[in-house]
Amino acid sequence: MKKMGDMLLRRDAFSEIVMGNTAIVRAMVEAGTRVVSAYPGSPTPEIATAIQAIPVPDRPFYFEFSTNEKVATELAYGAAVNGHLSTVFFKSVGLNVAADTFVQLSLMNIIGGMVVILGDDPGANSSQNEQDNRHYALMSYTPVLEPADPSEVYRFYLEAARLSQRHRMPVILRLTTHVCHAKEKVAFGPWNPGKPDDTPRFDPANGPYIPITALAIEQKRTALARLARVREHAESTGLTRLVDAGNPKRGVITMGLPFLSLMEVLEGADEKPDILKLAYVHPLPRRQIIRFLSSHQEIKILEELDDVLENQIKAIAFDEGLQVIISGKAEPQDWIGEYTPDKVQQVLSSVWPDMTAPQPAAAAADPAPHRPAQMCPGCGHRSAFHAIKQALSPTDITVADIGCHTLGFLPPYEMGQLLMCMGASPAMGSGLRLFNTSRKVVAFMGDSTFFHAALPGITNAIFNRHPITLILMENGTTAMTGHQDHPASGKNINRATDKIPVRQVLEGLGVKHIFEVDTYQQAKLIERVTEATGIEEFSVVIARHPCMLKFTREQRRKPGFQQKHVEIDQAVCERIHTCVQTFGCPTFTRDADGRVTVNTDLCIGDGSCIQTCPSGAIVPAGKKGKGGAA
Repeated sequence: MKKMGDMLLRRDAFSEIVMGNTAIVRAMVEAGTRVVSAYPGSPTPEIATAIQAIPVPDRPFYFEFSTNEKVATELAYGAAVNGHLSTVFFKSVGLNVAADTFVQLSLMNIIGGMVVILGDDPGANSSQNEQDNRHYALMSYTPVLEPADPSEVYRFYLEAARLSQRHRMPVILRLTTHVCHAKEKVAFGPWNPGKPDDTPRFDPANGPYIPITALAIEQKRTALARLARVREHAESTGLTRLVDAGNPKRGVITMGLPFLSLMEVLEGADEKPDILKLAYVHPLPRRQIIRFLSSHQEIKILEELDDVLENQIKAIAFDEGLQVIISGKAEPQDWIGEYTPDKVQQVLSSVWPDMTAPQPAAAAADPAPHRPAQMCPGCGHRSAFHAIKQALSPTDITVADIGCHTLGFLPPYEMGQLLMCMGASPAMGSGLRLFNTSRKVVAFMGDSTFFHAALPGITNAIFNRHPITLILMENGTTAMTGHQDHPASGKNINRATDKIPVRQVLEGLGVKHIFEVDTYQQAKLIERVTEATGIEEFSVVIARHPCMLKFTREQRRKPGFQQKHVEIDQAVCERIHTCVQTFGCPTFTRDADGRVTVNTDLCIGDGSCIQTCPSGAIVPAGKKGKGGAA
C-alpha cells in the first residue's frame, strides 16, 4: 500500500501499470481536487483503496465514505459551491439513491467544479440490474465522458475537472466494470503541488441557489446554455478518435469498452470499417457525427445496454436529411450484458456477416464444476439462517435486503424470498403484512444498510403500527464491498470516531421490542425470533456476530497466530448429513460413500457448526472421543 501511495504522490512525470480505479486517483491529485466523497459499491471500491494508500496527513484532498450516495453527492456539492473542486463516486444503482439531489446539480452555479464518477455495471456483475445511467444525464442536462481504458480514465478525469470548473456545472465520468478493473501502462503527468487556496467562496450572489418557481425556469435556461457550450467544446477537444480504414461504405460509431472489443475482433478481418470512437457521449459532437454519417453508406452503432447513442444519431441523420443506413440494436440480446469481444463479434456479424463471421464458442476440455455463490466459512449469517429457519413456519414470508445476507435465499436456507434495493425490506414487509393474519413477515437487513436507507421504512413501520419483525444482521462492517466502516463501526476511513449503536437508534425511534443475541448461540436465537414474531407490534432482533472473514484476517496478522479447524469423529458420525444439507458450510465435503470430511484449507475453526450435528460428530481438531458436541 505504501508503494501505491508513494506512486500516486510522485512529483515527476512517469508511467506505471495500474487499473482504471487507481489511475483516476492520480488524476484527482494532478487536477487539484480538494474534496472526495463516496459510498462503497462495485465496481468502484478500488478508488477508495487507492486513496487509502495515501496517508491521511499526506492526502491532498479530504475523503470520506458518506452514509449513502445522496449524502455523498450533497457533501460534494456543498464543497463545490464553496469554491473547492470536488468529486463523488459510487456504483450504478447508487445514482437512484442520489437522484433527488443529482438532477438539480446542473441547475446550480457550481463555482468550484464537481465530477460525478459513476460505476455502471453492464452484465449486472454485482448489482440488482444493469441500468444505463446515460438516461440520467439526458434528463439532467449533464455532460458525460466515457473512457475505454485506464489511460483514458486518467485523461478524461482531467478533462472533466477542467470542463466542470470552466462551465461551473457537474460533469459525469461514466465508467463500466471492465474499464474500472482493466490494467495497462498509463503515462502520468507531473504534479506540482502548491499551497491550496481554501478560502470559503460561497456567495448567494453566485446563484440563484434556491430552485423555486420562476427561478427554477431561469436555472434551466442557464443549464441548457451551458450544455450548448459544452457541445461546441466537444467538437474541438481532440478526444474523439477516428480510426480510418479507408472504407467509404461501412463505418461504426462506438465508445468505451465496445471500442476495445471491436478493435480486437477486427484484428484478423480482411475488411475493416472506419470507426468513430466518441469520448463525449452527451452532448454528442454533432458536426463530427454528421461528417462521418455523410461519408459512409452504412453505419453500425455499437453501444452497451440501451440505445442511447442510436436514438440521438438517428435523429441527427433525420434532421439533416442524410441518406445513410443506420443499424443499431435489433434483437433483445443486444440490450443485455457486457460487449466483450465474443459479444461484439456476434453483433457485428449479424449486420455484416461477410466482414466477421461468428465463431463457435470453444468448449473446455473439462467443464468447470458448478460454484454457486455462498457465504464464507464461519459466517455468522449462516448460523443465523440455520436457526431462524427453525423458528419460522414454511408458509411465513421472509424479505431480503442488500448485503452478504442476500445469499440466504439460496439452498439450503431459502431465507429471503423477495429483494428490491437497499433499505427496502421493512417497507416491503409492512405491505406484505396488510390483510395478512396467517403468515408472519420477517425482514432481514445488515447494519450498514440500516444507516444507508432503512430508517424511513423502519420509522414508517413504527408510525403506522405494522406488526413485522426486523432481523438486523449486525456484523460491524460493510462486508460485501470490501469491509468499509459505517456509523456503528467506531471509526471511519480517516480516524477513530464515536459509535452510533443501532440499538440506541432503534430506541430513539420508539421501538419497544428489541432483542439481542449472538448468531452462534443458535438455541437462544430460535427463542428470540419465536418471541419477537409472536408480538403483534413492530419488533427487532439484533442478530450479532463479527464478519469472520475480516476477523480471521486480522487475527492472522497477530504474532503467534495458530490456525484452528474442526474434524469429523468418524466413529461417532451417523451420516445424517445435517452439516452438508442443512447447515451448508463449504468446508464440509460428502464423499461418494457418504463419509463427511473437512477441508482444512477452508475451515477457520470457529466451531459454529458443532452445535448443529445431531450425532455430536463435529469436534475441534484433536478432540475426537472427548465429547466435543455442544
